[in-house]
Amino acid sequence: MAIETLVGTTLAGYTVRGKVGEGGTSTVFRADHPKHGTVALKVLREKLQHDKTAVQRFLREAQFGARVEHPNIVRTLDYGQSESERYYLAIEWASGEILDKYADKNGPLPIRDVTAILSQICSAVQAAHDEGIVHRDLKPENVMYDPATKQVKLLDFGIAADTDAAPDQRLTRAGFFVGTLMYVAPEALSGELVGPAADQYSLATIAYYLLSGCLPYTGKSPRELFSQLLTQPPVALNKAKAGLVFPAGLEAVIMKALSKVPADRYPSVKAFSDALTEAANAPAVASGSSAAIAGDGGKDKGGLFGKVKGLFGRG
Repeated sequence: MAIETLVGTTLAGYTVRGKVGEGGTSTVFRADHPKHGTVALKVLREKLQHDKTAVQRFLREAQFGARVEHPNIVRTLDYGQSESERYYLAIEWASGEILDKYADKNGPLPIRDVTAILSQICSAVQAAHDEGIVHRDLKPENVMYDPATKQVKLLDFGIAADTDAAPDQRLTRAGFFVGTLMYVAPEALSGELVGPAADQYSLATIAYYLLSGCLPYTGKSPRELFSQLLTQPPVALNKAKAGLVFPAGLEAVIMKALSKVPADRYPSVKAFSDALTEAANAPAVASGSSAAIAGDGGKDKGGLFGKVKGLFGRG
């Protein structure tokens, strides 16, 4: 049975109601279960059901997701192989929309909104770090955001790594990397050991992007961006886009977390989050100065968010 025909059938006790989305390795359905209620059911694509590497990554996502319980991480409810030998993963159904799409429509976002969103993502990531898990693919596309409740849910531990694993299992060869180029830390591109500091770099890139609609690097192609990440400093936040001016303290926090050398960043994701919140709540920001208004929800009239993503596609 082709995976598209699963709608209307039952898989491992889950009644498949409709297709929600599709990625490179799996298809996501909305499904109902007598015990778990409505869930997001991820099913490994048919052509990958016998691919050992794909199966290992799929199961690793399930296992890592089950290890971390946090209000800002979608809960792993169930996973395994169905009676029809399909690998599946049932996760909590999260309301809202992908943060990437929300930012497309509403960005650049207000400073307070960005810090509130980042605070929740950072809390989730810190919880994963406390369990010895590095996410390695933090980006707006892997975050669910509910504008009504302002709640964030972190998704997709598919390429996460265990910090307790042997170093040779956590290294990538120079010139090769896992993650998404627009958000990946420089050390992931140069074959260095990737640790929690790499997630902090990605979080800072998300903050930079949500505030300005731009990326910290201006490369127009993957090759150019790759080179800039390794050899050039990031563009200062206050130079990201004409007409946007941010408080110096806020800029300093983000640029520190974007340091090329991991040791020059904050000692933890929590420390970065605390510094970001403190900078956002500084008197100049709280009083509604022109600096605070810089990221105050102006519409992206030039379509910058879409243009940036269009350069490199999806990770």
